[in-house]
Amino acid sequence: MLELLSNYGLFVAELLTVAVIVAVVAVLIISSAKRGSVQDGLTVEHLNKRYQNMGDTVRRAVEGSERFKQASKQRRKDQKRLAKKGSDQPRVFVIDFKGDIRASATASLREEVSAILAAAGKDDQVLVRLENPGGTVHEHGLAASQLLRIKQHGIRLVVAVDKVAASGGYLMACVADEILAAPFAIVGSIGVIAQLPNFHRWLEAKGVDFEQVTAGRYKRTLTLFGENTDEGREKLKEELEEVHRLFKHQIAEHRSKVDLDVVATGEHWYGLKALELELIDRITTSDDFLLDASKDHDIYSVSYKRRRSLPERLMSGAEALLSR
Repeated sequence: MLELLSNYGLFVAELLTVAVIVAVVAVLIISSAKRGSVQDGLTVEHLNKRYQNMGDTVRRAVEGSERFKQASKQRRKDQKRLAKKGSDQPRVFVIDFKGDIRASATASLREEVSAILAAAGKDDQVLVRLENPGGTVHEHGLAASQLLRIKQHGIRLVVAVDKVAASGGYLMACVADEILAAPFAIVGSIGVIAQLPNFHRWLEAKGVDFEQVTAGRYKRTLTLFGENTDEGREKLKEELEEVHRLFKHQIAEHRSKVDLDVVATGEHWYGLKALELELIDRITTSDDFLLDASKDHDIYSVSYKRRRSLPERLMSGAEALLSR
C-alpha cells in the first residue's frame, strides 16, 4: 500500500511538472504572438506636447477651470502659429535602448539612427536612454558603432543611464559626448568573462564517448562534453585578454580622462562613485534632462518597431523569464 501511494505521489509530481512546463510555454507563445502583431515602422512622438498635457492636467486642478481657460487660450494660438510655420528651436531626438544578452534591440537602433541622421541638423542633439547590463561582445560592439555614427555626423550625443550600463552597456555608453547617470545607477564592469560547464567526467562514468573533429589547431578551445586541456584554457584566456584590450582602447579613445588601471578591473560602481572615477559626467536622470531641454528645444521620441520571427520572440520571452 505504501509503495502504491509512493508511486502515485511521484506520478502526480511528474504530471504537475509537465503541466507547469506546458503552461509556461503556452504563456510565452501567446505573449510572443501579441508582440509579433506589431508591424514594422517608425514612430515619432513630440514629447513637448506630452509634457504640456500632463502639466495642463495639474494646472486645471490647481488653478481652477476659469484661470486655466484664459491661460490656455493664448497657448493654443501660439501652437497653431507654430504648426503653420514650424519651430526654429533646436531639437533633441530621444532613443530608448533596452539591452539583453544578444543586444537584439540593435536591429531597431540602426533604423532609428539612420532616420535621425536624415533629419537632424548641426544644432540638434540625440539622447539615448540606455538600460543595458551587457552581453555578447560582437553584438554590443555593433550597437556601439551605431551610436558612434551620430558623433561622426557632427551631432551631439548624450547617453542617460537611469538604471544600468555595465560591461557591453558601458561599451556603448562610453562613445557619448556626455554621460548622465542617476545616483544609484550601476556603471562599469569593464571586463570580459567566458564560462561553461563540462560534462566529460559524467559521460565517461556512464560509458559515453564524445567525438569532436576539427581542422585548425584552435578551432575549438574548450568544450562542453570533451576533455579540456591546459593548452585550450590558455588559448581562451588569451582571447579574453585581447577582447579586454579592445574594450579598454574604446574607453581610452572616447574618455581619455579615465584611469584604466583603476576602472578596468571588472568592478561596477553606483552613479556617485562613477562620477568620481570620471566614468560619467553628471548626476541627473533622463527625466530632468528632458524637462530642462523642453524649455528651449523641440523634443521628439523616435522608435522603430521591428516584427520579429516566432523563434526570436520565444527566445526573448525565455530570456526575460530567466532574468526575472
